Order: sequence, then C-alpha cells, then structure tokens
Amino acid sequence: MKNQLDQLKEFTTVVADTGDFQAIEKYHPTDATTNPSLIFKASQEEKYAKLVDDAVAFAKKNSNSKETQLETALDKTFVNFGIETLSRIPGRVSTEVDARLSFDVEGSINKARHLIALYENEGIDRKRILIKLASTWEGVLAARELEKDNIHCNMTLMFSLIQAIACAEVKATLISPFVGRILDWYKKKEGKESYPPDEDPGVKSVRKIYNYYKKHGYNTVIMGASFRNKEQILALAGCDFLTISPELLEELKTSEDPVEKKLDPKSAKQSDMEKIHVDEKAFRYQLNEDPMATEKLAEGIRKFAEDIVKLEKVIEKKLA
Repeated sequence: MKNQLDQLKEFTTVVADTGDFQAIEKYHPTDATTNPSLIFKASQEEKYAKLVDDAVAFAKKNSNSKETQLETALDKTFVNFGIETLSRIPGRVSTEVDARLSFDVEGSINKARHLIALYENEGIDRKRILIKLASTWEGVLAARELEKDNIHCNMTLMFSLIQAIACAEVKATLISPFVGRILDWYKKKEGKESYPPDEDPGVKSVRKIYNYYKKHGYNTVIMGASFRNKEQILALAGCDFLTISPELLEELKTSEDPVEKKLDPKSAKQSDMEKIHVDEKAFRYQLNEDPMATEKLAEGIRKFAEDIVKLEKVIEKKLA
C-alpha cells in the first residue's frame, strides 16, 4: 500500500517548504521553496555556516563599501542556499526578493535581475529559478516586467482572490496562497479551535482561486502554501502544486490512509464564477475590503523583513 505522500504525488506536484537539505533528500520533492525566515533559521545551524561564509568571502572580493558588501553577501547567501537545494531536486527553487522592496517596483525588478545574474554566474539556468515577490500591486507590476525577460515569478503572501487574479493577468508563473495564515486569522477572529477541512477558510480560499483559474483558462500555477495540519493538505489534493513543511511531509509519509482527489479542472470549469476586471483601483479597493487579506499581507511583509534584518546581523558579524 502506498503512503499518503506517494498517493498525493499522483495528483499534485509536491514541493518542500524548507531550507534543510536533509529534509529535501528524505522526501524527494520535485521543487523546493525558501523564504527569509527559513534561511535565517537554517543559517543558525553549524552545518550550513559554510554557505554564509562563502557569501561573505564573495562580497568582500566583489564589493567595496560596507553597505554594498552587506547587500551582496545577503543576496549571495540566498543564492547559495538555492544552488545547494537545486543539487538535490529535479525541478525549481524559489528565492525571495527582499521584503523591504514589497512596495518598490523598480527595486524589486533590479533585485530579481541581480539574483538571476548570481545564479547564472554559477551556471544555473534561469528556468530553474522562481523569484518570489510579495503579492502587492507593486509586486504584480514587477512580475509583469520580469516575466517578459523570462524571469519566472512566484507570487507569495497571497490571501485573496483579487491578488490571485491580478497575478494571473500579468502572466506570473506561479502563485502561493497561504492556507495556514488565513486559518490563523479566522480562528482568532471567530474564537474557534478548528474547522472541518471542507469548511477551513484557507482551504476554501485556495479552492476558489483554483476554480476561477481553471474556469477562465489561466496558465498560472497554483501552489497552496503555509499549512497548519495534514487535513488542509489532503483537502487540496489535486491542486497544481502544494509546498509542505518537513513535519507534515513526515505525517503524510507515515500514513497509508487513502487520498482522494479533491480538485479537478473539469469540475472547476463548470463553476459559475464570472470574470472580474482588475486594475489598480479595483485591486486596492477589494484588498482593502478584505480585513483578513489586508492584515495578513502587512504582517507577512513585516515578519519577512524582520528575519532579513536578523540575517543581516549574522552576516555583519562575519564581515567584521
């Protein structure tokens, strides 16, 4: 009997949500994602110190001022983790643009191009990289320009349909709606301990996006992310991609209960969801009308920015 992880892989591309290479080797995902929080956590471990040390040495060799050295070392740290990850998977790795650029179109574009250049200098084809951008209006505009240059984007910190539609309209390669963080908000708001999987607000959000995309023929890949429990994952079996933490991958691997396909493009096309026009005014207004999405987007940007600052402090000590 196949375990649940192997069964899930029959319906969905499984992505490891981790900076831990041992976990990647254990669960054999197709792709892997990282973010500043995961990289900062991994950088605290002695076994990964060499990746940061290499980035520091690279920065000292290629940058003159202290300010540019720090920025270069930070970027190279993200790329070093990405390169190590790519040596362990057949697919793509996601590398995040500095969250402090979430409202800076040109800054995001320039940072993305710099990260791609660092990868290409190491012989890595840009086809194997997804650049992660926050799903702000500015992130959407940056993705539109980057996709024209065949720099493929993973739109993260996504909590609403309007964000998803905007990203699909600019032909972003992939979106990462955050299932668990949506659940967190509703549990706190409604004072509930849990929800049945089919009533889970995070699950319902991704299903809505999935049905809209398949109904209207968008090619942007949907990758459910930020899971709090195994039940959320199983409720989205059939989603294009799912990015899963090592802890939940282990739960799936150690169970042989049957996995049922929950999402299907044929049934999605039968949905009655009408097409929604998105411009900047509509995007900002509808996002503002959704308190959960507004609050979680802002919180997510702050959290990632905080962890980048923590990682910078680690790097600063090494630069000194």
